[in-house]
Amino acid sequence: MKKINVGIFFGGRSLEHEISLISAKNIIDSIDKNKYNIIPVGINKNGEFFFYKTKNYILNSDNAKKVHLNKNGIPVTFSFNKNREIIGVFDKGLRIKIDVAFPVLHGSFGEDGTIQGLFEMAGIPYVGTGVLGSAIGMNKDVAKKLLENSGIKTAKFLVFNASEKKQIKFSYIISKLGCPFFIKPTNSGSSVGVYKIKTKNDFDKRINEIFKLCDRIMCEEMIMGREIECSVLGGDNPIASLSGEVIPSYEFYSYEAKYLDENGAKLKTPANLSRKVVHKIQKTAIKIFKLLKCRGMARVDGFIKKNGDYIFSEVNTIPGFTKISMYPKLWEISKIPQTKLIDELIQIALDNRRA
Repeated sequence: MKKINVGIFFGGRSLEHEISLISAKNIIDSIDKNKYNIIPVGINKNGEFFFYKTKNYILNSDNAKKVHLNKNGIPVTFSFNKNREIIGVFDKGLRIKIDVAFPVLHGSFGEDGTIQGLFEMAGIPYVGTGVLGSAIGMNKDVAKKLLENSGIKTAKFLVFNASEKKQIKFSYIISKLGCPFFIKPTNSGSSVGVYKIKTKNDFDKRINEIFKLCDRIMCEEMIMGREIECSVLGGDNPIASLSGEVIPSYEFYSYEAKYLDENGAKLKTPANLSRKVVHKIQKTAIKIFKLLKCRGMARVDGFIKKNGDYIFSEVNTIPGFTKISMYPKLWEISKIPQTKLIDELIQIALDNRRA
């Protein structure tokens, strides 16, 4: 059987660049080499695309603080026709067909529908959610409003634009959300730019920092409950994994707790929940996956309160795929090992192309 050429796209312009590299390395290490040819395409922080002939394209992949792209890549662009190829920018003789793309690009310019639009224009089938679902999932404001209108419970929230910065009142926010509360960009992942606010001084300091990252922020009620994550996989008839629980060592599950401190959080897989609650979470996660127009994969995060209520937090349409990431770990305990999981994701992409 002829091998399938899988273009693995990693790096990118977002603040989650380094985690993308680690996720990609894990996927490349786990993929079935007897079935797939790996076409590695790294994207640097300037947004330039590079094809790598050698295997050392991701350096220091075991260290989130030092990991980086090798600089020995060959600049490439896309052939926007039926050939579905990447071609050399300076070497027009370099032409490599890509049968299916696997974007491992967390955050902006990867998880938000932009790279998906590029693949659509190039006619390349790709793993994961399409343009619309990716854009919705990345925008916390839009996603939560859509889900609330469909009966999904979410934490109370307020959204402000950069132009309103001087008019934002701390007293008004706590009157609506209570204190402490969280502030975050509306369009980032991996807890980048997320802060727990306890005082007005906290707020004044952090709001300036966040508006340097984005032009729209969300202030969100703090939910007292257990932090629960669930993985979803599939096309028209998705399935949900068992649930996992995050128990942070920090005040919340921050970027540092997720990726920089190996003791930053305890991950319980599976979570110690009753069968009834697990089923409820799975059913809700699949409903959210469908409502937000997801496809292929997503991780749905939320909270279980003491009274049993499930409160939606956010959806990740390109979830972390590192060795300790919840998305693959939850499928492992749900009897889908990582190599098979990657195969399933690629086949869903190819089936969607044929549909």
